[in-house]
Amino acid sequence: MLQYLIILLDDTSTTYCHCDNPKHEANLMPLETLKKGIRFGMMENLMIQFVYPDYEMTQVYKDTVETIDHSKIVSSLTTDEELADEADVIVLHDWMSLQYYKFKEDKAYVLRTDKANLFDRFAFLKSVLGKVSRLNVVVTDVEAFTDGDFERYNHILSELATEMKRLYVAGKSPQLNLLTDRIMLKEMNNCGAGESNITLAPNGKFYVCPAFYYENEKDSVGDLEHGLDIKNKQLYRLDHAPICRHCDAYQCKRCIWLNRKTTLEVNTPSHEQCVVAHMERNASRELLQKIGKCKNPLWHDYIEEIDYLDPFEKYQKI
Repeated sequence: MLQYLIILLDDTSTTYCHCDNPKHEANLMPLETLKKGIRFGMMENLMIQFVYPDYEMTQVYKDTVETIDHSKIVSSLTTDEELADEADVIVLHDWMSLQYYKFKEDKAYVLRTDKANLFDRFAFLKSVLGKVSRLNVVVTDVEAFTDGDFERYNHILSELATEMKRLYVAGKSPQLNLLTDRIMLKEMNNCGAGESNITLAPNGKFYVCPAFYYENEKDSVGDLEHGLDIKNKQLYRLDHAPICRHCDAYQCKRCIWLNRKTTLEVNTPSHEQCVVAHMERNASRELLQKIGKCKNPLWHDYIEEIDYLDPFEKYQKI
């Protein structure tokens, strides 16, 4: 069921997930399109998330955005200081930001990184975790992981879990998506593109998610004039994903765009996505065991031990 409407205010709106934004020329959503998009969200009773460009928009746009309840997704590079203070989610695009950015505990942060930088610089994350209430780390090239990368990633998760344990024992309770989401979730909480959320681009057309717009503007699923038109929309639902619906790596993003890119099926993740997700699941299990005495009522009591990293391989043996 559709719950969220993501509105890209400009072609250069910050990207916050796996896909890079190749668009570099500003193309602000026409004001009338913005108003129609807000009206669509109101009529469909959707929660709206506005995704901002780096530059400061005019006051009329700011006032229009404020006509409806919403959340703001903003780049750490924004030139609009007032917007940075109001943002709900701030996206960091480079590791240097971790060293000088003035973090605030009331905001959620997203760090987009490729695997090479993650492997080389993950220690910087330790200094950040004690300053924020939530940090999401998004690995932008997870589909390129090799067997050696999996080993290194497992080591990083272990190192971060040790730091998380130290913080929890000290009385702090930061959230790190790679380790704490699985501890708190009781069911799948995936990408949701095409099912629980849809994206409105500056051209007034709908897309499954921002990545589909960035990759091919012709790949739309409707527009403001005629409404949504998602072909085979049942395929975006978890109950039509034969492997994922039985999986308990609840924190897995199951990125719809990455699924299509790597397996040609929107409901089937790649081997790399599955292995990474199950490594995070297992690291969460170990962290939960280590910090049981710091128990939070939102946490699970127990995460079952498993003997596989890719459910598809397990399925093939049955």
